[in-house]
Amino acid sequence: MTRTITVGLDGSPASLAAADWAAHEAQLRDLPLRLVTAWEWQAPAFAPATGLGVPVPPSDLQRASAQHLLAQARSRVGETRPGLRIDTDEIPGLPVPALLKAAEEAELLVLGSRGLSKAAGYLLGSVSHAVLASCERPVVLVRAAEHGEEEAPGENKAPEVYPHNGHIDVVQGQGQKKPKEAVIDFAFDAASRRAVRLRIIHGWTLPPYYYGGALMPDLNDGMVKQVRSELSDVLRPWQDRYPTVEVHAQATIGGAGRHLVDASYDAALVVVGRQNRRAVVGTHIGPVTQALLHHAVAPVAVISHD
Repeated sequence: MTRTITVGLDGSPASLAAADWAAHEAQLRDLPLRLVTAWEWQAPAFAPATGLGVPVPPSDLQRASAQHLLAQARSRVGETRPGLRIDTDEIPGLPVPALLKAAEEAELLVLGSRGLSKAAGYLLGSVSHAVLASCERPVVLVRAAEHGEEEAPGENKAPEVYPHNGHIDVVQGQGQKKPKEAVIDFAFDAASRRAVRLRIIHGWTLPPYYYGGALMPDLNDGMVKQVRSELSDVLRPWQDRYPTVEVHAQATIGGAGRHLVDASYDAALVVVGRQNRRAVVGTHIGPVTQALLHHAVAPVAVISHD
């Protein structure tokens, strides 16, 4: 079965921006684009608890609405990419299980992300968050430009995807633990397909004998050289495999989250990993990924690994 670049739609500006990003990625990979939406509605979690409940439209109206959404998105994407194969599928069921099922047949799953709510101060887009936390396939979260998040775009106008510059870096976050091959390979492949530089931001921890910043200068220089040398050794197999990709590696003391958020303002894509495990309560996606979901501007690719 031919894998696809699959994007989940809900009609929001962020999901429409995700469709545009996914269409470009499908062309880069020479794969079909699949637009999907789940058409079973449910009452929102914040709905008032009354004896009458919250009215839910009949199933035929729900499905008709899903078909209309897919038709509009297909028409808009097809206008700008006439040679791209675009399939659509309205999936019965609730959004999270439906998208997880669709992801099983996808090369990667693309979703809209609404970032941090200015008003409420918490992460919006609970469906994207829940899918990301459980999906075993690569997931890319795409935000619309700031002005596109305030109101729905016109019927024939796509929300702007930030940024547009085609000569910007792919950025990969390299954690302090053992490097994950799937994450590094995805980042190198993305940079190679876009013909852009790859920036590696590697967070590392000071040793326990570092007391209040009073390191000897020679010792400090030696530590930095050792970290850079180890990082170079890790990346060498991929540099041999992707000789045309220019690599700029940056080692930072402590976590890489803040540096990745800063880098996202002029990046084409930020790539991070997510370990396949469950927390004691609910799901776990890690503090660096959480920071990016709240604050990153560029699309964020989250690659699951064991």
